[in-house]
Amino acid sequence: MGRTQDGSAGDADYGRIGTGYAGYRRPEPRIAAVIEQALAGAKTLVNVGAGTGSYESQAFEVTAVEPSATMRAQRPAHLSPAIDAVAEALPFPDDAFDAAMTTYSVHQWSDLKAGLREMRRVARGPVVVVGGDPDRVRDYWLAEYAPEMMEIEARRYPTIGEIAETLGGIVEVTQIPIPFDCTDGFIEAYYGRPEALLDPEARKACSAWSLVDEQRAARYVEALSEAIESGAWDARHGHLRTQPSFDGSLVLIKATPA
Repeated sequence: MGRTQDGSAGDADYGRIGTGYAGYRRPEPRIAAVIEQALAGAKTLVNVGAGTGSYESQAFEVTAVEPSATMRAQRPAHLSPAIDAVAEALPFPDDAFDAAMTTYSVHQWSDLKAGLREMRRVARGPVVVVGGDPDRVRDYWLAEYAPEMMEIEARRYPTIGEIAETLGGIVEVTQIPIPFDCTDGFIEAYYGRPEALLDPEARKACSAWSLVDEQRAARYVEALSEAIESGAWDARHGHLRTQPSFDGSLVLIKATPA
């Protein structure tokens, strides 16, 4: 898998879908707190696949790595510019950082194991991976309206076991509750707000939608819209509209050298 004209190095072309990413994928403070706690004690940190810098805490000296020029351009002014590089070939010496992190990124790498080994190589301490548990992706209600897309999404994610085995050391897995008013617009962030996925810009900020053709995506949107308008969605899932948080596929994996 090569890099696009924009520099994107995974299965999503952020030159095409990432132009409004920063507006819809704003950092969620409650998720950020879980990540920061997992990295407590580190001073220097490399953020791999950093995107627009959503979860780069000011508590650390962060070096960001992001291959997409579109994403690098959307980083806010208070963050340092990101280095143009890919996870599989980090341009740093061994043990260059206290810790390494990546969020919503590993499922897009061309070589998962190479990227994880690079993170392990450059970090003296913990490596933290935030992503989706594929065993739970298929259970999300959107699979009823966009079945093929959600199956593709589930297949993108590596298993927790694969990540843990590659990183080695002492591995801790934490499921991260998704708050109802989550400001980071990944697909499950709208678990109780299905109308949000009728917004084309919101869908564009979720890379899964770019992995199916436009005609198929349009059918999915029509099916969801009809279910909302008819009350069928609420009949099956309306309880989610008042549920303060959702235990979906979002997990944090922390691997510390033994």
